Amino acid sequence: MSRTRPCRAWGFALALALLLPCRAEALTTSAASAVLIEQESGRVLYAQNADEERLIASITKIMTAVTALEHGKLQQEYTVTAADMAEGSSMYLKPGDRLRLEELLYGLMLASGNDAALAVAHCVSGGVEDFVELMNDTAQRLGMTHSHFANPNGLDAPEHYSSAADMAVLTAYALKNNDFRRIVSTASVTVGERYLVNHNKLLRLCEGCIGVKTGFTKAAGRTLVSAAARGGMTLVCVTLNDGNDWNDHMALLDHGFANYRMETAAAAGQVLASTAVRCGTVPNVPLAAAGDLRYPLAGDERLTIAAKVPLSVAAPVVPGQVIGQLCACLDGEEVASVDLIAAAPSAKKNGGEGTAFPWRFVGEI
Repeated sequence: MSRTRPCRAWGFALALALLLPCRAEALTTSAASAVLIEQESGRVLYAQNADEERLIASITKIMTAVTALEHGKLQQEYTVTAADMAEGSSMYLKPGDRLRLEELLYGLMLASGNDAALAVAHCVSGGVEDFVELMNDTAQRLGMTHSHFANPNGLDAPEHYSSAADMAVLTAYALKNNDFRRIVSTASVTVGERYLVNHNKLLRLCEGCIGVKTGFTKAAGRTLVSAAARGGMTLVCVTLNDGNDWNDHMALLDHGFANYRMETAAAAGQVLASTAVRCGTVPNVPLAAAGDLRYPLAGDERLTIAAKVPLSVAAPVVPGQVIGQLCACLDGEEVASVDLIAAAPSAKKNGGEGTAFPWRFVGEI
């Protein structure tokens, strides 16, 4: 599953797809497929058949929730119809019930309501087919190459599948949404006359757990996605077809937190380079990291950082202007990056703009 590349800029989806070698070879689970990743970087800390395509049952609803949050409005109201009735787990909707999308999402993620999933789809898109198309569009955008969705609730279907790795990518992305994080970490909530309890026992059993979703069908077996935060680091764990999933998740999460630490290679606002200014009122401007440059490390691993900046930029320059990039490398491969921004201004003085100069790596810092 290893993918490496030279040190250069990357996007969120590519960062999550960077599956570095697993350091937990001695660890085993009861799952057919399993993966443990660090949420911010996507670094894989454990993997077991992680790319195998399998039935996923109700952890599908992670994608349903993400799609609803990105394409709907939480306060949007919806009247339940007979078309929302479904077999299996339920939040016990009845035709004529009127709920807000946010309330349906609680029923989706806490009670795992298959009826809630259909109601969410109808509320957001008007029809299930259109909503499922949005789900698959999101999967494609996130680089989930081993996934395809056929419905919003996770009921078994030939063209409905994913992999442990893809579901980890999706969940790491979903956790960046504060509304998603709030909903899946809720232990219980009252929606009208309904008292909904989160099916995820790890909220009570695992230190720092923040949800995310359980699932089960006879064909898929037990499926589970969990996330936990400790010491400034968030881990995401996925198991598919695992009869011992609660214990496996606790063991994997404990292993990840015990063996990895989040390393900050550069802090937001830290000045790390400079560049010349052509036709400016000052000869050069300092460049600072736009955000924290962080990555999880194990044992004696060490990050090196390098700045890529142009030899010069044309005036005017304003603070916050993106001018270069700062990347962190592990064993010669880029694993994280942030923008370098101007930390001071430079006005334009009278005269020509001058000649453009090529970009260069300032080198290891």
